[in-house]
Amino acid sequence: MAAKDLFHDAVKQALLKEQWVITADPLKIKIERVKFEIDLTAEKILAADKAGRKIAVEIKSFLNSSVITDFH
Repeated sequence: MAAKDLFHDAVKQALLKEQWVITADPLKIKIERVKFEIDLTAEKILAADKAGRKIAVEIKSFLNSSVITDFH
């Protein structure tokens, strides 16, 4: 499991405050032999008779002193 970004919990709390339901933390996906992890997935029900909205959120802060370090 990759390390969580510095702002991971703040983003998660902001989504919860806006009444999103966190459905995965992290979302793990495997396509052929490549594994991916997306930081958060969330769902928000719009109305009882409508389908909910779903989002996947990748959180990055880029706070290092070097652009190259952030890239890695």
